[in-house]
Amino acid sequence: MQPHPTTSQLQPMPNESPAPKHLRRIAVMVSLVAAGAACVLVPMYAAPNQLAAAIAPAKATPVHILPDRPQAAWVAAAPGRVEPRTGLIRISSLAPGRIQDVNAAAGDRVTKGDVLIRLDDKEARARLAAAEAEVSARRRERDAQPETAGREDVRKAEDALFAAERATTNARFALDGVLAADRTTPGSPQALIQARSQLSQAEDKLRQERLALAVAHAKAKVVSPHRGEAALIAARAEMTLAEEAVEKMRIRAPLTGSVLHIHAKSGELAMPSAEQVLIVMGDLSLMRVRAEVDEQDVAKIKVGQQAFVRSTAYPGREFTATVREIAPALALPRMGSRGARRATDVEVMEVMVDLEGSTPLLPGMRADVFFK
Repeated sequence: MQPHPTTSQLQPMPNESPAPKHLRRIAVMVSLVAAGAACVLVPMYAAPNQLAAAIAPAKATPVHILPDRPQAAWVAAAPGRVEPRTGLIRISSLAPGRIQDVNAAAGDRVTKGDVLIRLDDKEARARLAAAEAEVSARRRERDAQPETAGREDVRKAEDALFAAERATTNARFALDGVLAADRTTPGSPQALIQARSQLSQAEDKLRQERLALAVAHAKAKVVSPHRGEAALIAARAEMTLAEEAVEKMRIRAPLTGSVLHIHAKSGELAMPSAEQVLIVMGDLSLMRVRAEVDEQDVAKIKVGQQAFVRSTAYPGREFTATVREIAPALALPRMGSRGARRATDVEVMEVMVDLEGSTPLLPGMRADVFFK
């Protein structure tokens, strides 16, 4: 191939007549077009396969059909809080008084009837002593008078019941003394076991005597008591009230369980108010979750239904549970603050879900319940 002439080569030679300017311009344009065509044709001949691949129609992208997803392992979910199956037992004082002793601490395991807090009971004990003296005097007066015919069984049952009440009270106070001494100086558990056994026997005897008095009063044509017998009955009633006043100065455990919170200190004033909670208790051996199910899922929940519980405190773990109780009506959610009531707020159904076995979940923990 002959090289294309350049602009310098188009200059007129000596002794030649110069070419017109428009012819020189045409020659330059022709040379540029030829050079561009060469640049295009050379790659075409050098790489025909690449060119064919570039101009060939694109292949269709394959479509992968995903298999059907498996059905979810649960039909409804709800937030909740962990609590003992007994619930949180909030204990307040039954009478006003100054706290004298606090005999329990958070985390202690206590038995039903143990004294947790003792208020100052000097005044109550003084009234009990006066009532006891009055009973002794009235009984001597009654015994000095002839027995009323037709009241033999009732009179005998009244005396037996009064004796059983005194035995029960003395056994309870004796157990309180053993517990207080053991708390100060731990000793042999045998004394504590014996004191509990004596109290249990006294309570059994008290129940029997109350039943016997009810049977005696149920008999037809029971004669009314004479003045001496009536005075003794009234004095014994006053003594029972005095014993109850002393008992109110001792705040006892209502169940066997664990002390969760203590809000009392020696020297503080306790008042009989639901707002002043002195102790919070619960039985941690069995736990449950108080869940709040949205209104749209109410029809999916039934008593006895299986469920499982998850908590962020134990990631990757599931705790088996069973639905035990369903509220009969809907209410506003209480798990968290939702601000002012709005028309779009969803009401919830409270559901109690019992956790199976022993779990590490603690009362008050937030958890999610998934119903199968």
